[in-house]
Amino acid sequence: MTADVLVADAVADDLLRRFSAVRARTDRLTAPLSAEDQVVQSMPDTSPTKWHRAHTTWFFAEFLLGADGTSGRVWDRPEYRFLYNSYYEAVGARHPRPERGLVTRPSVAEVADYRAHIDNAVAQLLTVGVGSELATTLVLGSHHEEQHQELLLLDIKHVLSMNPAVGPAYADVVVPPADDPGPIGWVEFRGGLVEVGRDCSNADPVDGFAFDNEGPCHEVRLYDYALADRLVTAGEWLAFIDDGGYRRPELWKSDGWYRAQNDGWEAPLYWRRNPDDPTSWWIHTLTGLRPLDPHEPVIHVSHYEADAFATWAGARLPTEFEWEHAASGRAVEGVFLDDEDPAFVFHPEPAGPPTGLLRQFYGDCWEWTSSAYQPYPGFRPAGGAIGEYNGKFMSGQQVLRGGSVYTPRGHVRPTYRNFFHPHTRWHAAGVRLAADQVR
Repeated sequence: MTADVLVADAVADDLLRRFSAVRARTDRLTAPLSAEDQVVQSMPDTSPTKWHRAHTTWFFAEFLLGADGTSGRVWDRPEYRFLYNSYYEAVGARHPRPERGLVTRPSVAEVADYRAHIDNAVAQLLTVGVGSELATTLVLGSHHEEQHQELLLLDIKHVLSMNPAVGPAYADVVVPPADDPGPIGWVEFRGGLVEVGRDCSNADPVDGFAFDNEGPCHEVRLYDYALADRLVTAGEWLAFIDDGGYRRPELWKSDGWYRAQNDGWEAPLYWRRNPDDPTSWWIHTLTGLRPLDPHEPVIHVSHYEADAFATWAGARLPTEFEWEHAASGRAVEGVFLDDEDPAFVFHPEPAGPPTGLLRQFYGDCWEWTSSAYQPYPGFRPAGGAIGEYNGKFMSGQQVLRGGSVYTPRGHVRPTYRNFFHPHTRWHAAGVRLAADQVR
């Protein structure tokens, strides 16, 4: 027996337990959805629920079980490799992303069968032992599926927002009124040379996992700065709107102003004017359409909008390194996805009363930073198709930090770097302000 197999045997039970828990969560998240819900693609940026279920399964088939479309196994069909490959050029041809909603076959039931076969195959593999390289791939695949669980919820939220029925809901939960979190306070941080990134002595992930884009560890210089103690609220965003925020080009970067005008932005995504009272707003959520609560965090804003708001507020967005420095030594606690709680509202919660410390630092909403998504010094993508996971996207995108209400608990850490194009709004992004000095 090789040392590699011995290492895998020692963790096989934990690997299977985590794999099974992640796969079960995906199934729970899709349970409220009909077959009709699961096949719709409401815009090119989103994917059908059925595709998410199949793609996360394909990942294990391709990179763990060695699917090649020729073995004749039930789960190794060549059309799966074509339909459910997302962007891995090294794997081969794939179906165009904007056309995923046109694929009605395989059916939702066949995708469920596909998932079950792969679950069984992975469980069997773990009972006979796997090497450390495959074990690493299995862990990566589990974290990958957690990313898609968040995307699944965000995508079906957009799908349901297209439904002409009033208030189509994913979850039938009554949302209590939010308490006033009080005015924004400021928490000061001193600058200097600091270490950021995975593998730093103060940033090692608890379970040993981090994506490749989170490293290597390196030094950056920070100058004294302050962070707002909570996220920007919907009520504060209303003040921005009322003060002409979407009509004042001096607040916007040029690309953002062009996008806002071209796309007709007048408020965050999912805000709708009340047809009976145009001075008030409704908001579409996963619990349906309801009046906007001014005390809840604003969500579903682009980087362009976040930057314009910060300029209007006389502040700025934090850099990703300021955010990570502020996270040092802080417990990863906040409002994350809890699909097993029947009272869970699938929406950011108010900050609660001031504490003098940072509130809502993790969870609720991803926080836009002013940092472009670029490789850290010394970054090298892995070889082969797995190397396409993150590195190929390091151009034209902005970094977000902290996780959201749709992020599975335990998925994020201080070094986690999310990234999206600056114009995108359907993902769960909010705003935390920063300043160069004490205010």
